[in-house]
Parts: sequence; structure tokens; C-alpha cells
Amino acid sequence: MAVHAVAHLNFRGEAREALEFYRSVFGGELRIATYGDFGMPKDAPGADHVVFGQVVNESGFQVMAYDTPGVAAAAPVGETTRENGMTITTEKFFLSAGGDSVEEVGEFWKKLSEDATVIEPFGPSQWAPAFGMLRDRFGVTWILQVAA
Repeated sequence: MAVHAVAHLNFRGEAREALEFYRSVFGGELRIATYGDFGMPKDAPGADHVVFGQVVNESGFQVMAYDTPGVAAAAPVGETTRENGMTITTEKFFLSAGGDSVEEVGEFWKKLSEDATVIEPFGPSQWAPAFGMLRDRFGVTWILQVAA
């Protein structure tokens, strides 16, 4: 699996969950630092929040997540940025993941598409044997394709 992007994502109280999810999809090592690791008293409220986490796998795929504690707000109707109550990055953010075969990419599609919004169904396209685009459960938009 070849992944063509590094993700820097900001989450409101969901960084740990997001990182566990991406590790389950892409595999690799999960590294997490909490506010407690940066000097907050371990028994203080919020000390176990993720302040920084990273998933790295053998193919070079990386997701780096930062936690911003706070109450998640409802997503604005028709919102085109990822200011959706879970993530706080304001620019449009697309990650491109490509594989060597339809079967390989299809496996990642199935895992990412759980509880996701499908933007472009996964299937053959004019420029690739397979292509799909979806917004995952954390509001991150993924493009998956097998290069022609």
C-alpha cells in the first residue's frame, strides 16, 4: 500500500479514537503522548487527553493528530470545510491513498467506509482501474485509487 500524504489533524477530544481507527485501517505503530506526559498532574481532569499522537506504518504512511479538548458542536448544514464538531482544521483536506491492486485498495475502502459518507463510489473510472472518495467518521476526506 502506497500512501501519498501525511495527515496533520486536529480533533476535539477524539484524537485517541481517531488514531486507533487509522491504525486499524492502515496498520503500523501507534505512539501517544498525553497532557500528563507534558507535565500536567496525572490526577488532573483532562490529563489523559491526547495532546499528540502518531501512527506510522512500514510503507511510510503517517497520521499525526492533535487533541483540542472541548464540547463537540453540531456540524453546520452544507459545511464544506472540516469544521464539523470533531475536527477543527479549517481548510479542505484530502488524503490520497493508492495501492498496487484493486483487492488491496478495496480492503482499505471497506474499513474506511464504515460510518462514512461516500462521495464517489469505489469502482472503475476513466483514469484508473479503481477509484473512490469518501469522508470518514472523523470528517477526513480520503481518495483511494489504483493507478492506471
